[in-house]
Amino acid sequence: MPRQYPIEKVRDIGIIAHIDAGKTTVTERVLFYTGLTHKIGEVHEGDTVMDWMEQERERGITITSAATTCFWVPTYAARTHADLDTDQRRKTFEHRINLIDTPGHIDFTVEVKRSLRVLDGAVVVFDGVAGVEPPSETNWRYADEYGVPRICFVNKLDRMGASFEKSLASIRERLTPHAIALQWPIGIEESFKGVIDLLTRKAYAFEGEHGERITEIPIPDDLKNIVAKERHELVEKIAETDDRLLRTYFEGNEPTLEELKGALRKATLAVKLVPVFCGSALKNKGVQFILDAVVDYLPSPSDLPPVKGINSQTHAEEERKPSDDESLAALAFKIAADPFVGSLTYFRVYSGVLKRGSYILNATKGEQERVGRIVRMHANHREEAEEICAGDLGALVGLKNTTTGDSLVDPEHPIILERIIFPEPVISIRIEPKTK
Repeated sequence: MPRQYPIEKVRDIGIIAHIDAGKTTVTERVLFYTGLTHKIGEVHEGDTVMDWMEQERERGITITSAATTCFWVPTYAARTHADLDTDQRRKTFEHRINLIDTPGHIDFTVEVKRSLRVLDGAVVVFDGVAGVEPPSETNWRYADEYGVPRICFVNKLDRMGASFEKSLASIRERLTPHAIALQWPIGIEESFKGVIDLLTRKAYAFEGEHGERITEIPIPDDLKNIVAKERHELVEKIAETDDRLLRTYFEGNEPTLEELKGALRKATLAVKLVPVFCGSALKNKGVQFILDAVVDYLPSPSDLPPVKGINSQTHAEEERKPSDDESLAALAFKIAADPFVGSLTYFRVYSGVLKRGSYILNATKGEQERVGRIVRMHANHREEAEEICAGDLGALVGLKNTTTGDSLVDPEHPIILERIIFPEPVISIRIEPKTK
């Protein structure tokens, strides 16, 4: 079965943040704008798609990471390619985004760590009032550990006490000096009404019941000087990462938008720069531009170096390129119990294709398993699949001996990938059921 989306148009990303920064609210808007849901779920109403467990809805928090897949055509495609009809634009620009919403509570930090191990990029969400908080630093360190490129979203700018400048300063001071603002808010707190794109020098407001209509508005006069100053800094920082652009810039020539975006993408993939965006997910402002940024600045599986591992027979180091033509190499990153189908093994395919009915080798344990059912997960709903290609995520039903961190590979070409190392527990307890 041929691939529906070329590997260059696939993004495997996670949404990570501290407690109550609005991760799940952002994710619910992503599902709505990408057309996956037709009603926005709210954390405070207990009807979110991604927080599906009873305990999560009761407490209004995320406990377990949830995976889903959505599809996105960048908002600028309609402006830059007005000559194409909707179907042509979709064919040309649509990307597949595999998304994992992770918990913010430090008690469930292992969910973040194992998700980051198999993801290629991350959206880090911050509370526009509190800025960087301790769990943000822990999650940022995990992303650094795995070299995950990321973009930031300063959320909740409609709340009293919110400040984009202070939040940006706290990111630069406590996480990375390489954070750069790509947007600037129009108004703040209750007067927050839109964002300015610093690269294109255009301002946008979000209209309609759910902010689904993005309209261009004039840049307010009181922000013109700030925009000029911030844009100058932004262009300078992007130019510094690319020798050719830097020469152009010093010669007094302004790089084109395409050159700036291309250099920024390279710098973001190399974790030399971290783009920062702003908005308010609850008030439906700014989330579509985050999806644009995921497409523009976060990596596809083919942008990353080949995955390395040890051949379990020869003990020599080998690598697998992110291609369907390579031999199969996948990593099990989570085992979950499903009340309807039993044991679910979540996995990421790094190379090759995992097909239903085939035999795979658990190289970590040296045991063969048969692939019965393959499913794509949409939070707690399952969609049957015949195969999962390189760069994609899925889940296997009913594997008997596989545990988290095991390598699932082609029996003819055994390779053991790097395991997931979990943090040491601070406290251990034993529980037993009251009744049989």
